[in-house]
Amino acid sequence: MLLGVDTGGTFTDFVLLGDEGVRLHKTLSTPDAPERAILEGIREMGLEAAVAAGRLRIVHGSTVATNAALERKGVRTAYVANAGLADVLTLARQNRHRLYDLTPDPVPPPVPQELCLEVPVRLDASGRQTQALSAPAIADLVAEIDALDPEAVAINLLYAWLDSGQEEALEEALERAAPGRRFISRSSFVLPQYREYERGIATWLNAWLGPRVQGYLERLQTGLSPCSLAIMQSSGGTMAAEVASKRAVNLLISGPAGGLAGARAVAGAAGFERLLTFDMGGTSTDVALIDGEVELSSEGRLGPWPVAVPMLDIHTIGAGGGSIASIDAGGALKVGPESAGAAPGPACYGRGGKAATVTDANVVLGRLPAHATLGGSLALDLDAARQAVSELADALGLDLMTTARGILEVANEHMAQALRVMSIERGRDPRKLVLCCFGGAGGLHLCDLAEALGMDQAMVPSFAGVLSALGMLVARPERQLVRSLRAELDALQPGDLQRIRDELMASGRAELEQEGVDTADLEEEAFLEVRYRGQAFALSLPYVGRREDIEAAFHHDHRQRYGHALGTAVEVVNVRVRLRARGERLLLPELAEGAPGLPLTRVEVSGLGSDVPVYDRETLRPGQTLAGPALVTEATATSLIARGWTAEVDGTGNLLLARTAPCPERSGSEASSPRG
Repeated sequence: MLLGVDTGGTFTDFVLLGDEGVRLHKTLSTPDAPERAILEGIREMGLEAAVAAGRLRIVHGSTVATNAALERKGVRTAYVANAGLADVLTLARQNRHRLYDLTPDPVPPPVPQELCLEVPVRLDASGRQTQALSAPAIADLVAEIDALDPEAVAINLLYAWLDSGQEEALEEALERAAPGRRFISRSSFVLPQYREYERGIATWLNAWLGPRVQGYLERLQTGLSPCSLAIMQSSGGTMAAEVASKRAVNLLISGPAGGLAGARAVAGAAGFERLLTFDMGGTSTDVALIDGEVELSSEGRLGPWPVAVPMLDIHTIGAGGGSIASIDAGGALKVGPESAGAAPGPACYGRGGKAATVTDANVVLGRLPAHATLGGSLALDLDAARQAVSELADALGLDLMTTARGILEVANEHMAQALRVMSIERGRDPRKLVLCCFGGAGGLHLCDLAEALGMDQAMVPSFAGVLSALGMLVARPERQLVRSLRAELDALQPGDLQRIRDELMASGRAELEQEGVDTADLEEEAFLEVRYRGQAFALSLPYVGRREDIEAAFHHDHRQRYGHALGTAVEVVNVRVRLRARGERLLLPELAEGAPGLPLTRVEVSGLGSDVPVYDRETLRPGQTLAGPALVTEATATSLIARGWTAEVDGTGNLLLARTAPCPERSGSEASSPRG
């Protein structure tokens, strides 16, 4: 049996794929010890015997690295650099985040000055050794590290991506001096490519978060032994837990990556290849664009830091079901980024929460029926939700319903802006895409967000409330490797790029084989990151063999992206490869034919009327059409079909939403089908 597990801020989701089909489960997260919720969920599902017999293969999306970074809960870490370069991480890129702020607040450096150490050693820009690493220098560094006694060490030497020998010698000496005592991270292992600052930040993040991730995965593996455990990477593939414990920086968007894998699989089976997705959970909302494939980025960020390792191109904002509504210093209503989390959670959970949240507003307005149970077991407390929103309403001088609607409007605007960032700001017309929601709270906001972007088509996929966990099941074992080159295209010898590509492919294949992955039928892709000489950033192109073809493809892509091409020399910056093994083929169960499902009840929804039908999603049948306004409830989520929308149920239970009339600003000649 295959079990996908996604740990969120409020709920931990489980999807089990076995001989009896697909089985879903949710349990409240335990942020202080995330593995506890996973083990509790397995017990609640009655899977202890399967674990003891080793009959479960588990794929997990972890938020441990993400949460530790955002909450600044990494370990005490020393940073080792060349002589004269210890301040690289503190100096950063000198970018001003707010252009007209003349008195910005001081930003604390990633590593305190007393933990920034230097070693007298140097390579030049060609990789030639200009200052050798001496035994006394190594001994001095080991003594300094022993005196400071950090939990982790990050080693980032200049041009180590050309020759890793000096970093490896330091790592070996530090490990020999204190075997297993410290987590050691070196840049030539974490990110062997140029850009000293970005490589240093990635190496430091890996060391700073490594012990947290390593300890968590070891505890989880102990609890799940003898079952195999794979971890979702930020790039959308999986790696064995033993490898992931050394690569914390590759797990920073582990959970959201699973959601995109699930969305692509489910929507693709329904015939939709061009999607704008939003994953609305309890704490945050993750937005992405899927145009056949999910786009990758090596320019992602987490909080104030660049994260140059490959990750899916996802935009995250602090707006989720548990986002707290409050009044800012100017007296205006704001929502998030603070969240009620899983404990105590929104007031309507009845677990002691007092602050009004987005979920409380949905309950007060009737959009989330008070008789519903979240996760299949958590009953809602309408009175507590009303009390929380009432206190905020009194402070604002507004009535209860106006305040609740205001909370949703503010939250929706935050999410709509994030959707614009991933579509309009990147030259994509959202009206030609399908808006696909998932996460426990996504379906309640789907129609509002589609209307805000002028979109006519939307989709609530099957298993929307646990789609990130479902995506873990279809994710494929993967490796992505990179090597910096920084050479003009015309200066390269025939075969140079092919040789580097083949070497990277061989390394990736060997790493996958060490995990026990079947490499007989690997999907292998190679990419070149190319720029004009003198440019700061590069475009990623699929690898083609001939130099003239590479140059022509780059000119074309540059013209498409920026509107012009230049006659200056073209430079290859990095060679990057991706190897993916075969994954599980997910066959969603077909819905049984039969009489269309009838409403369970009718409820009052503020702004929509007093006679809104409520359907149980499990009773819906293929071809059934629901006219808005209507609510569709299920164990893991609730969806609102707004007035002016209809939802058709397809053969596997997806809800395909369409406006009954096009958006006013969209003419018929502009319409374009988002289907494949």
